[in-house]
This record gives sequence, C-alpha cells and structure tokens, in this order.
Amino acid sequence: MKKSKLILVAAIAVLTSCSSVIKPTQTTKYDSYKEMYDEKPLTVLIMPPINRSTYVDAKEYFHTTLYIPIANAGYYVIPPFLSMEILKKESAYDAELFLYTPLKKFEEVFGADMVLFTIIHSWDKSSLAALVVVDVEYVFRSTKTDEIIFTRRGQINYDASVSTKGGGVMGFIADMTLSALNTATIKYIKVARSCNYYVFKDLPAGKYSPNHDIDSTSPSGLKEFNVTLNSKEEE
Repeated sequence: MKKSKLILVAAIAVLTSCSSVIKPTQTTKYDSYKEMYDEKPLTVLIMPPINRSTYVDAKEYFHTTLYIPIANAGYYVIPPFLSMEILKKESAYDAELFLYTPLKKFEEVFGADMVLFTIIHSWDKSSLAALVVVDVEYVFRSTKTDEIIFTRRGQINYDASVSTKGGGVMGFIADMTLSALNTATIKYIKVARSCNYYVFKDLPAGKYSPNHDIDSTSPSGLKEFNVTLNSKEEE
C-alpha cells in the first residue's frame, strides 16, 4: 500500500514538472519589437490616417488624437499642423501612396526616424448594443530600412452603455434608452483616444521617457486583438 502511494506521488511530481516545462512563456517587448530597440528611433512623422471605413470623419478624429500619446511615450513628434502643410504642398497628403514605398524622402525633409501609418478598416456603431466598433491598424515604418518596426491591429469595441442602477423592467428600459442615446451622441474623439491608449501601451518607450531602455523585458500585448473598452480606460 505504501509502495503504491509512493508511485502515485512520484507520478504526480513528474506530471507537474512536465507541465511547468511546456508552459508557454510570455513574449517580451524586445522579442516583439527588436528593431525598435536596436534602431532607437527618436523623431516620428504622423501621416494622415488611411480611412477605409464608411465613416467619413474617422480620418480627422484619429489624426487629432495621435500626437499626445506618442509624445507621452517619449518620442519627439513633428507637430501635425506643420507636417500637414508640407505634405499638402508636396502632394503627399494621401498616405496610402506611401504605405509600401521607400521613405528616405521623409527622413531628408522632416528628419523623421520613423513614420506612423494608421489604417481605419471599419468604424460602425450599434445603438441597440450600445457599442462603437472600430477595426484599426497602426504601422510604424523605419525611414532608414523601410521595415515595419511596430505594428498592431485590433477590433476595439467601445462600450457606450449607461446604467441607472434601477431595478425591474423600468430600470432595464431606462438603461437601454440612455445607452442608445449615449451611443448616438458619443463624442467619437473619445473613441479614437481609447483606441490609441490601448495600442500605445505596447509601444517601446522613447528617449524622453523614464522607461527608455528598461522596458524591453516587459510583457508585450498581442499584435492582433479584440478588446472592449469604455471611458474609464482612457487617459
């Protein structure tokens, strides 16, 4: 009896040991964005977002919200009002024309180390579900190598629901009504900010950040994701 117990204990120990060995390890930021840590880019040029959605104003909403989170991450961002004027004069306002082309000119003209392309694949809202659903992709390309050095794409479900904390049928109806109204009148700049906040949490810290060169071992997020956010998760 004692012998069988010893065998059972030994078997459990072996299984536990095996499971700990094959357990997948968390990918670090350095593993995911090695080129960024090696190149150490400093200056960022924000291109006008590429809007492939049916929502016409999505381009403007996103463009006005990109500067601050990138600057807060420790990078020098070329002021959008300045870069936009130059891009328009040089007939380079359509960012899609440069998404896959050499970027050396942007380094020469702007002094940019990397260029950010934002692609809005879809932007929809459902008043019944109290959701604004955005499919957006962020692509940073190096002006030195033309390689993609940071990219993330995801579906972000912005929860616009409202709770009155009322009970019963009347409380349920009140919540649905207010949620639908909030979804219809939501300031979409909040949605854009929430998208940026979530995505740029994974951006390696730039030179002007206290985390520069010390966040490489931090766990990185998924490059493709589906997440639900609300106003509480904004900056």
